Amino acid sequence: MSQAPRGLSKRITSIAESATLKVDAKAKALKAEGRPIISFAAGEPDFPTPAHVVDGALAAVKDPANHRYTPAAGLPALREAIAEKTLRDSGWQVEPSQVVVTNGGKQAVYQACATLLDPGDEMLLPAPYWTTYPEAITLAGGTPVVVFAGADQDYKVTVEQLEAARTPKTKALMFVSPSNPTGAVMTLEETRLIGEWAAEHNIWVIADEIYQNLVYDEGVDHAVSIAEAAPAIQDRCILVNGVAKTYAMTGWRLGWMVGPQDAITAAANLQSHLSSNVSNISQLAGLAALQGDQAAARAMRDAFNIRRRVIVDGLNAINGITCPEPTGAFYVYPDVSGLLGRDWAGRTPETSLELADLILDECEVAAVPGEAFGPSGYLRFSYALGDADLAEGIGRLQKFFNA
Repeated sequence: MSQAPRGLSKRITSIAESATLKVDAKAKALKAEGRPIISFAAGEPDFPTPAHVVDGALAAVKDPANHRYTPAAGLPALREAIAEKTLRDSGWQVEPSQVVVTNGGKQAVYQACATLLDPGDEMLLPAPYWTTYPEAITLAGGTPVVVFAGADQDYKVTVEQLEAARTPKTKALMFVSPSNPTGAVMTLEETRLIGEWAAEHNIWVIADEIYQNLVYDEGVDHAVSIAEAAPAIQDRCILVNGVAKTYAMTGWRLGWMVGPQDAITAAANLQSHLSSNVSNISQLAGLAALQGDQAAARAMRDAFNIRRRVIVDGLNAINGITCPEPTGAFYVYPDVSGLLGRDWAGRTPETSLELADLILDECEVAAVPGEAFGPSGYLRFSYALGDADLAEGIGRLQKFFNA
C-alpha cells in the first residue's frame, strides 16, 4: 500500500474506485464526445421507474410531513412492508423492528460488514464477486478470503471449498444468489448445504438478495433465500435487499437490511450517526413499489429474459469466448481466455483488462474486465440496456473477432 498523501487516512485512500462505475463513466464521457459507444458496463435497467411508483413519490413530495426528519431506521409503514416481503420471498418471518432502511443496497452491505466485523476477522468471499464487497469488508476492519469458482463450476462455490478456506478467524460468509457479476443462481440444495455448514460452524452470513426477483426458470418468481433453505442460520444471518434492480429505481437510493434483533439494533445505531433517515420521498416510492401492481416489474423481467438468450447466443458465436448461461440477475460473465495472447489489430492483450481496453478502442463497446471481480480472463456484460444497442454491440464484437 502506498503512503497516504498529505496525511490522509490510509484506510480511506487505499479504497479502489468502483470499477463498474469507472468503466461506465469512461463510456459516457466518450459518448459525450460524439463516439458511438455502446456500454454493457453498468448494472442499471434501461426502463423507467413504474408510473405508480413515481405517482407515490409525487404525492409524498406534497405532504409537509415528509419534509422533516423521520426515524433513522425507516418509516414504520415501509419497515412493515419489507417484513412482509421478507416472509413472502425469503421465507423468514421477521418483525418490522428487524428491518433497517438504507440509502441503497450498497450502504446496507457496508453497514452489515461494519456491524459484524472486528480487526482480524476473516470473511469468506466467493468469487467472482461484486467489486464493492472486498472494499466494504476491509473498511470494516475485516480480511476478505477469496474462494474462486470458475466457469467449469457455473461460478458456484461448494461447501468443500468453503471448508478448505475456513480458519479459526473466520467470522462471516458473503452469500450472493443471483450473482453479480455472473448471473449464477444457487439451487435449493446448494443453498441449504452452505447455510447448514455456516450454522454448524457459527459463521455469520450476509446474503445479498438485491437480484432476488430477477430469475428466469419457468414458474419461478424469486431465488431461494438461505434464510428459508437453512432456518438454522437465521440467528446469524443478515439479508440485504432493495428496490433498485427489480423496479428500475437505481437513482432512488433505497435498500434495507433484515436480521436478528441485536444485529439490526446495532446497525440502526450506526446509521443514526452515519446518515440518519433515508429520503422520505424515496421511502414512500419504495412502499408504492412493494405494495403496488407488479405487472411492470414482471414485464421488465420478461424483457431481460429475451435479452439474456440473445447475448448468450451472440457471445458464444465468437471464436475464443465461452459464455455460460446465467439464470438470474442481468449479467453474463464469459470466459474470454481464448482471446488472450493473440494479435488483434496489432495489439496482443494478455489480460482481460487489456482486452476490455482493446474492445473499447476498436469496437467502441464497453465491458468490465474480470480483474474487477476476481481473477483475469473474464468480462462482465450487463444486458440491462436497449434491445437495439445490445444487438449492435454484439454484432460489432462478432465482426471484429470473427473476421
